[in-house]
Amino acid sequence: MDQQVNFFFDPISPYAWLGSKEVPRLEAVGLKVVYQPVLFAGLLNAHGQKGPAEIEAKRAYIFRDISLLAAQRGYPLQGPPTHPFNPLQALRMCCALEQGEARNRLAQALLDAAWQDGKDITDVLQLADIARQSGLSEQESIQIMQQSIQAEAKQALQTATNAAIANGVFGVPSFLWRGELFWGCDRVDSLLWRVAGNQIDEAALQQRLQRPASAQRKPSNA
Repeated sequence: MDQQVNFFFDPISPYAWLGSKEVPRLEAVGLKVVYQPVLFAGLLNAHGQKGPAEIEAKRAYIFRDISLLAAQRGYPLQGPPTHPFNPLQALRMCCALEQGEARNRLAQALLDAAWQDGKDITDVLQLADIARQSGLSEQESIQIMQQSIQAEAKQALQTATNAAIANGVFGVPSFLWRGELFWGCDRVDSLLWRVAGNQIDEAALQQRLQRPASAQRKPSNA
């Protein structure tokens, strides 16, 4: 069994936070979860989509939905002081760390800080404090804060986002296992079902995908 699952996230998404809470279920069956920061806005641009928070009806629904899901699952929810917000420095801080436990802990700390604790993760002082709370030393926290504004970290985030797009990622959270994508905080059961050896009828799927379209939506400005 391929043991690695890539977890694509951006802390701007409350569903990425909820998805991160499912990671222990994956680790419990022996999977190695790698937190991979990506820029959600970059995914949206690549696929010609608006962000959910840019559509007022969706924004209102999402905040009600995450309140419901958090309450059902017993997770404290505060939410960030502004939304949408700019997650770039937080993502680049993660990119400044090599893949591994330290990056995973920082990523989880950032997700929890934004949605569970209601912190402003665009504020450099808050970010430095979150880095320390994730287990990094004072010196390590200062170092990644400095690295996060350098060209290397910026390029690393762009490269990671482009690689995610090449793998078919269009939203967060997404889980990638053996080249197969699972999108959404509610798809871990499907992932575990596949990891257990279950399969779908791939030939039938390909036949359905090859069926032609018989209608096309007109552009909104038509």
